[in-house]
Amino acid sequence: MPIPETQLDTWSNQGSKTQSQTTYATVKSALEDKGASYNDKSYASFLQGSYGNDTNIYADSDVDVVMRLDSTFYYDIDGLQMLEKIAFDHAHPGNAAYGYNEFRAQVVQQLQTKFGNDVKPGKKAIFIKGNGNRRDADVLVCVKFRHYVKFVSASDKLALEGICFFVVGDGRIVNYPELHSDNCTAKHQSTNGYFKPTVRIMKNMRNNMISKGLLQDGVAPSYFIEGLFYNVPDDRFGTDYGNTFVNCIKYIQGADRTKFMCANSVHNLLGTGPVNWRTENCDRYISAAIDHWNNWT
Repeated sequence: MPIPETQLDTWSNQGSKTQSQTTYATVKSALEDKGASYNDKSYASFLQGSYGNDTNIYADSDVDVVMRLDSTFYYDIDGLQMLEKIAFDHAHPGNAAYGYNEFRAQVVQQLQTKFGNDVKPGKKAIFIKGNGNRRDADVLVCVKFRHYVKFVSASDKLALEGICFFVVGDGRIVNYPELHSDNCTAKHQSTNGYFKPTVRIMKNMRNNMISKGLLQDGVAPSYFIEGLFYNVPDDRFGTDYGNTFVNCIKYIQGADRTKFMCANSVHNLLGTGPVNWRTENCDRYISAAIDHWNNWT
């Protein structure tokens, strides 16, 4: 039998934001403390992930915070014409003396000063263990990134704004969290408020499948679930959650998923890179969701 509408309605609800907001405020205050060694630089901190996009569910715990250096930027000009590249080089001679490595080291130092042994620098993010009312948090240190699609002069240019950071073995990783968030909000509005509850339903369904041994943990990260349903046409959402699930899954099954994009509309959803979802994992998730729907008990 299919999953009842009452269960889908429960799964559609947003998780509590009180503790996450408190955690974010605490971490943000520590990052932006006037005594930080990078305080003379330009930077910005903001939420990303489920709490930033309002797709958090009750099981979500970690609060994802971006700490972005804005005093300098990294860039991609590979798509520009030769004359545009020459114009860019003329407008931006030399390299900045202060960059990602220095900034990340100072952010780690600042967080350790504030939170002591609760801070554990990781391969990608800096983990801050929860304490009391403060939830676990991940701080992603990054630098502003610009993907140029046009550069005639410093006053006549066009670029996609994102972030980048560096991971040993993967090199430079580029992403666009603000584009992702803006696009998810636009999708939510264009589906009459169905997109974000549907994502929460699919995340809860994934967790339920994992708990029952029907899906391996790590196969379907929340970021890619959002991206998968972002590609579904707006008219497949609506009426109720049961019909929305069936109509969305039918579209996903029949579509050419090699053309699907992440919710940032820049990266391909499926692929083998650090910002892509492995095709086989996407297929496993879809198959498991269909089986779970058809055999709900």
